[in-house]
Amino acid sequence: MIPTATTADAPVVIGVVPESPAAQAGVAVGDALRTINGETLRDVIQYQTLVDESSLELEVDRGGLQLTIEIQKADGAPLGIEVQSAVFDQVRTCDNHCSFCFIYQLPPNLRKSLYLKDDDYRLSFLYGNFTTLTRFTEADLERVVTERLSPLYVSIHATDPDARSQMLRNRRGAMSLRWLSALLQNDIEVHGQIVVCPGLNDGDELERSMRGIMDRYASMASVAVVPLGVSKFSNEDSMRFHTVAEAVRVVRTVEEWQDRFLKVLGRRLVFAADEYYLLAQLPFPAASTYEGFELHEDGIGMARTLQREFDAEVESPTGTQPGFFAWVDGAPAVDYRAPRLSSEIVGTPVMLGPRRSGEPTPVGVLTSSYGSRVIAPFVETVDHARVIEVENQFFGGNIGVTGLMVGEDLQRVLANEPMGHRYLLPDVCLSNGVFLDGTSPSDLPRIVEIVPTNGIALREALLGSSTRSLVVQP
Repeated sequence: MIPTATTADAPVVIGVVPESPAAQAGVAVGDALRTINGETLRDVIQYQTLVDESSLELEVDRGGLQLTIEIQKADGAPLGIEVQSAVFDQVRTCDNHCSFCFIYQLPPNLRKSLYLKDDDYRLSFLYGNFTTLTRFTEADLERVVTERLSPLYVSIHATDPDARSQMLRNRRGAMSLRWLSALLQNDIEVHGQIVVCPGLNDGDELERSMRGIMDRYASMASVAVVPLGVSKFSNEDSMRFHTVAEAVRVVRTVEEWQDRFLKVLGRRLVFAADEYYLLAQLPFPAASTYEGFELHEDGIGMARTLQREFDAEVESPTGTQPGFFAWVDGAPAVDYRAPRLSSEIVGTPVMLGPRRSGEPTPVGVLTSSYGSRVIAPFVETVDHARVIEVENQFFGGNIGVTGLMVGEDLQRVLANEPMGHRYLLPDVCLSNGVFLDGTSPSDLPRIVEIVPTNGIALREALLGSSTRSLVVQP
């Protein structure tokens, strides 16, 4: 396990690339980096800037022994060190009390890191976490603008000050969108999000938020409108599921405002999540309306993306977010993203051919209730393939996205599935090789193949030609 994200300590080296400048200079796993070129390290953003220099002096704590390590390398060349977390000083925690916050809806006794509420602009930049800006400061703005920490992701929920303050249950929420204006004025790319709660910020309030975006925040890159998720652990009586009629109204509101933004700005700006089309029992929009699928990682256009990838309409996958709470579960990897698979998972690449001559092995694709409605139409065009819907009993409520599938539910479903079949598991439900409930694929009662969450990898796995999958033995 990595140190907890709130530990105010020097970053610890958890990996050194062989033959790298760091390895040749004697940096070792377990070293704590006290300073680089005399600067105390706050986060991996500052760290990456410093280690791009050609001449480095590292002050290192090695088991209580203070060492100075000097390194010479080419400008911009990788140092060859992996550190244990993205934020080295104190993570800026959230002081809002949103009734719809999913962290309040987690069951007890999960790993402690999952209960940490962050509202840190650095994690917004690094991982795409949404920040409300209620703890944002002038110093933060100066750093974001100076270092061009872009894009950032901002939770809007409502543009009316009183409505937003009520949503966040924080009086500072009424005025904190002034920072959004400041970011936009300084040409920082910002993606917004509105979580719609029935009876709170839908209907006329959603219309008012659309007008507010048009009037004050029209230079945002995009705005995602997503439905409220309610688990069985929620203790908020005011939080409830959308009715079909409410979902239809949200979709129609978004589509009407897309037309207005398109006429005024030349782009649609606001998009409804795929979940809304499922809830409203409406067909997904055409691929062309998503304007490049910029919000793919926020559940906007994922269905169309998967279909286009599966049908070979695109040559390379769009990619999918690394899973809920990814930032607390693993060290930043390429582009600061936490890995979905742990090095501790025992797996082998798989290329599976037919069972017997001319008879392919039956294959089941494990997915959520929402996921099954998205992928079944094209998965079931493959004769030997079927979709296995996994009801989310762990979280309950209306939780039906694939990224929140957990091992406990998969164990229940797979125990009733036949031996000898192939079972495909999308990697989006894993963070550093672990489900949210703390189990891992090796705990499942059937062998599973972990497949990247995109239509290209899915098609290849179904046809038995994939070299992307990882087989995990129970």
